[in-house]
Amino acid sequence: MKKYLVFLFVLSLASCNEQAPQSKADKIIAKAVENAGGEKYEKANIEFRFRKNIYTSTRNNGKFELTRRITDSTNTTYNDILNNQGFRRFQGEEQLSLSDSLSEAYAESVNAVHYFVQLPFRLNDDAVIKELVGQDTINGKVYHEIKVTFEQQGGGVDHEDIYMYWIEKDDFTIDYLAYRFFVNDGGIRFRKAVNPRMVNGIRFVDYENYKTDKLSTPLEELDDMFEKGELIRVSKIENEILKVEIQD
Repeated sequence: MKKYLVFLFVLSLASCNEQAPQSKADKIIAKAVENAGGEKYEKANIEFRFRKNIYTSTRNNGKFELTRRITDSTNTTYNDILNNQGFRRFQGEEQLSLSDSLSEAYAESVNAVHYFVQLPFRLNDDAVIKELVGQDTINGKVYHEIKVTFEQQGGGVDHEDIYMYWIEKDDFTIDYLAYRFFVNDGGIRFRKAVNPRMVNGIRFVDYENYKTDKLSTPLEELDDMFEKGELIRVSKIENEILKVEIQD
């Protein structure tokens, strides 16, 4: 899972410059965020389970804290915390000393899971560059195709990754997404959102996860390949939402 890591200890949760005119892509993303939870994200406490690990996120007017509690094969439990000040890992009450590279890798992993669970909220981060590619039809529904790239400054270690989001024309829901990543020899993934549900005013989905080994494939062609059955299903990504509280 390669995502837009804005951790770098100065994560900005502000929206794009309000004084700049909004592009069509900006307006579509803004509508998708509004319909999925909007301002509720900004003051939400969320707890969920993903692959047997427990994650929590807390936000309040720009301050944030993302956590992960994991238990390894030796039955040792670690608590990871990523917030405005940076990343820390604890074993019990003891904070562990980590190399910069290991700290960055753990922080990226924590951020990535929270990022996908709370899409489309973070698509308004300052480092996100949005482009309306056009429209296409998937299973009889019309979708806006939004390409997303990232500024190097604030875009994180994976700022070269490229994403495509298919946003339903009338409901403004993200029903499909794809991304091209470059680490570990690179790859392409295509995801179909399944099991959409609203929990205390915020929309969550699970995903069917697909790939193609044809790495030269343009992302905008993946929806056609999906409809033709030309993609390879590799996994199902399920998130058990345990709690959503909206602060007053």
